[in-house]
Amino acid sequence: MYIIGGFRNPLNPLPEVEKVVAVSEPVKGKVEWFKDYQFIGRIESDKCSVILGEGGISPMKLLLLSVAGCTAYDVVMILQKMREPIEGLEVEISGERKEEHPKIYRKVHLHYRIHGNVREEKAKRAIELSQDKYCSASAHMKLSGAELTYSFEIIRGG
Repeated sequence: MYIIGGFRNPLNPLPEVEKVVAVSEPVKGKVEWFKDYQFIGRIESDKCSVILGEGGISPMKLLLLSVAGCTAYDVVMILQKMREPIEGLEVEISGERKEEHPKIYRKVHLHYRIHGNVREEKAKRAIELSQDKYCSASAHMKLSGAELTYSFEIIRGG
């Protein structure tokens, strides 16, 4: 959204343009030390908890799953809006991290396994829209400098 201020007049021929960014409500969560190297994480508005650390998922692996979950949601929604007959979806994700601290992801690959008689060009378009426009988790990865790549296959029904 853009707000245009100023008036058109001979002394000020072009109005000033100020970009206004819509901001959502803050997301609140809490991580609590449970015991040893185990932590329980909760998001205030959600009903589930996550065990982090020993005996649970590591925060960096959770980050990978967040990217896969975010893009999976997008792809299903987009294909349904395109009226494509999607029957199932699996997204496999792998990541390579830097050797030195902070050990951020430098390469991430997603493989989409789409079930149904979905047209190839529509599947590709849905994945591209997710990766380039809608998936906030993928955008975070890219902003950190990670190279994101993808591949996909369509498993057609009988």
